[in-house]
Amino acid sequence: MASPALAERMSQLKPEGLSIAGKAETENIGIEKIIQNTLAMPALRTLILCGNDSEGHFAGQTLEALVKNGVDQNGRVIGSKGRKPVLTNVSGDEVEAFRSQVQIVNLIGCLDEAVILNEIASRKGQREEVLMNTSAGTFKDILPMVTKPQPASTPNILVAAYKDPNQVKLDKEGYFVIVPKAETGHILVEHYSNQNELLHIIQGENARDLYWTILEGGWVSELSHAAYLGKELMAAELSLKYGFKYFQDKA
Repeated sequence: MASPALAERMSQLKPEGLSIAGKAETENIGIEKIIQNTLAMPALRTLILCGNDSEGHFAGQTLEALVKNGVDQNGRVIGSKGRKPVLTNVSGDEVEAFRSQVQIVNLIGCLDEAVILNEIASRKGQREEVLMNTSAGTFKDILPMVTKPQPASTPNILVAAYKDPNQVKLDKEGYFVIVPKAETGHILVEHYSNQNELLHIIQGENARDLYWTILEGGWVSELSHAAYLGKELMAAELSLKYGFKYFQDKA
């Protein structure tokens, strides 16, 4: 279930009887996408699980458990070994419709193309289209033939809105000046109050360590400021990595 190269190979081979080859790596969102797209293609009846299962997530085992056992009242897949096999974005009716629509063929762990192709060929006479899942996660992105709309539970896509940088709310905790030091490979971050008093100097080698230090220090109170700071720290880190000159952007 965590073998994307196998999914790609099956897509290229296009054996007769194969409807789609895809991947999924998570025991929650990945499976939700499989459910939604399967329900949009009612001719699909067989789901072949092959390739290595996703470590820690057990998406393949979870999918098999879902078809066999369903979910509890909290949407948790009964019998799953995954870390968080909770289906939040599909309804109970959608889960039951999916369970009644498909049957599972468990070839988890199988990377042998000949075995998989033989399984597909053995089902051609049943007049069923075969849905293949060879790794669990971006299933929805590889279903170009889906023409029916997604279930009503799918949220609307929001268009990102322009925000005038001159209208950004000032952070009461102050502001930061970011100074990459190419000669040492470090990034210096100077923290000032809104009265321009230098409060702290933080030194680090990467954006992640720096922003966690700042956040844990309680030196940011606005979400927009935190997002801006993360963006700028990453730009500073990349400037050291690739050798370009860093100019700090306005908020």
